[in-house]
Amino acid sequence: MKIEFLLHNAYGIGGTIRSTVNLATALADRHEVRIISVNRPVDEPELTIDPRVRLTPLLDMREGTDGDEYGAPLNQRPSEIFRDERIDNGRMAATALTDQRVAAHLAATDADVVIATRPKLIGYLARYGSDRYLRLGQEHLTHEAHVPELHAVMDPAIAALDAFVTVSEADAGHYRDALPADRRAQVLSVPNAVPAPAAEPSDGASKTIVSAGRLVGVKRYDRLINAFAKIADERPDWQLRIYGRGTSKAKLRRQIEEMGLYERITLMGARSPIETEWAKGAVAAVASDAESFGMTIVEAMHAGLPVIATDCPYGPREILNDGTDGILVPLSAQSEADSVDAYAEALLKLTGDDGLRARLGAAARAAAHRYEPDAIAQRYERLFEELRPGCTAPAKKGLLRGLFGGGRKQQPAPAATAPAETAHPEARCAVAADGSLVFRVRAEQLTADDSHLLLRHRGSKGKEAVRVPLRRTAGAEWAEARVERAAHTLPEGRWDSYAERKADKTRRRLTAVLVEQKALLGLGLQAGPSGVAPWIPYETSDGFLAVRTWLRERHAEVTEVRVGDDVVALTVVVHGTELRDGAELIARLRGGDGEVADVRAPLVDGTGRLPYEPMWRRRGEEQDLWDLYVRPGAGAAPVRLGRLTGDFADRKGIDTFPAADRDGVRLRPFFTVTNDLTVSVKDIAGEE
Repeated sequence: MKIEFLLHNAYGIGGTIRSTVNLATALADRHEVRIISVNRPVDEPELTIDPRVRLTPLLDMREGTDGDEYGAPLNQRPSEIFRDERIDNGRMAATALTDQRVAAHLAATDADVVIATRPKLIGYLARYGSDRYLRLGQEHLTHEAHVPELHAVMDPAIAALDAFVTVSEADAGHYRDALPADRRAQVLSVPNAVPAPAAEPSDGASKTIVSAGRLVGVKRYDRLINAFAKIADERPDWQLRIYGRGTSKAKLRRQIEEMGLYERITLMGARSPIETEWAKGAVAAVASDAESFGMTIVEAMHAGLPVIATDCPYGPREILNDGTDGILVPLSAQSEADSVDAYAEALLKLTGDDGLRARLGAAARAAAHRYEPDAIAQRYERLFEELRPGCTAPAKKGLLRGLFGGGRKQQPAPAATAPAETAHPEARCAVAADGSLVFRVRAEQLTADDSHLLLRHRGSKGKEAVRVPLRRTAGAEWAEARVERAAHTLPEGRWDSYAERKADKTRRRLTAVLVEQKALLGLGLQAGPSGVAPWIPYETSDGFLAVRTWLRERHAEVTEVRVGDDVVALTVVVHGTELRDGAELIARLRGGDGEVADVRAPLVDGTGRLPYEPMWRRRGEEQDLWDLYVRPGAGAAPVRLGRLTGDFADRKGIDTFPAADRDGVRLRPFFTVTNDLTVSVKDIAGEE
């Protein structure tokens, strides 16, 4: 049968998009599946969509491109259905052009089932859809999440559909109460599909709390930060990582900085896939005021993490069994302070008990299987069959019986790309326990002549390269190559990865599908015969697999940065040398050519306090950059100061520090593109 999903924007990474892609992929095992994205804001989707699932956009909203339809006259006229800005606004708001394109598609589609995933799309499906196909709506938020103006349009539309599916039974009950008793639509609950990850699960050893989702008010990351602050002194080895993007980011960063927790709490930005980041954690945290379902809860459970979640409406209490596979924290109706205290108590309990974390994490991983996509897809198939008996039964001789009588030929699966034509074979990379790199390349995308994995240094034009044989096992999905730390010394820089035909040296660059870095969290700063030598695999901004390396005979690792009103206090550990009498911190003006004196401060027991005063005096037109060094002892050559430990191929913009302002000038330490520490001094007007 032909199943079609309507998405507002299939090109992002939000929960609705992820759950739709997961379900569509599972259904594609037995059906022809399409995703119709009403809007196309960028060239390619952020999520990987199974090639069996066809993606079709209706409106081109790629800003600045020749095809951008935002300025089209019809797109400047309001939608006939969604006129109220409280319902819809922004660049991808519904317009007369949206009405036209969606109506035309729903009139022409040959689908047997059309599933609308958002309230606006439910309105369209009810008005412009046809009884030729089953019409289903989905609620990925909650009944209470929508303004009355939207319900005025949405609720009558729901009643006219064949079925309406919420992701929690509690919310299904709200809709049954709110909708008319004589409605056509069956209202039921089916949870979101959440696949088991391809990444190795957490080993629980990292002392890292992980949280992920949209950075918006209802997710209450401010509550999580306040709770972590309460346990920070008792758990000095623990860190909190928050993944996601959203309108609350700046506010959360200010909160972290004002609490002085910027070395303990990191806003990591959005990551896709997120499964490798869950695997780096030991505890997962959800502190929301409401969760319609809680995809991140199930994702964390799949990774073997015990989840601490607020017992908020609606999802957590239907997913977690308190004390068995997670912890539910009550929300106080009287006092936010009480809610924070209760959450902090749960954090303190779980971070302090290794056995409890292991027990809950194992149970969580087992419980998560009930949300795997095939199980959820079967529930939808049973619904289709209940609504139209016989619709899912395959016809004889390869035919699929349509919903309305005559059989329809099953569309052939897309032809597999010949291995020789695969421009960029898919690859995975994992950091081994000793820091070696294990590469796996999809075997079916390799030709018989692809014999080696090639790492090629970007800056050397191929003069620096590492070749490792690709080993294949008959019938195996992946060919494997291992770059051993003991066997290779990689010069500092960035290395691109390729599948190489050694006979003629032709190569194809590898696409990153999974990069597992979790082993780096417990390795410390790795060293070799030539000095400190961290290796960090990562996915480039354009989706390729690369490795960032450093190689320094001597290095000064900054372990703590504390920004004060008049000084920045730094704690450092030196490698390749020792701190001796006369050790000092040095700030050197970049481009000063010796004409401007260095700023110096003594370094005692690895800690120094570098004064701002000379740096406040602005010299450059745009900004002054003061690079930081350590002089290990009197007369010794300075050593660049940076932070190379851990799993950050690029710290700039993620591992950040607060600013100090004075007399119209802002001073802020930051990590450069090489993860070295520098102080920026610029006019405040240019920083806002």
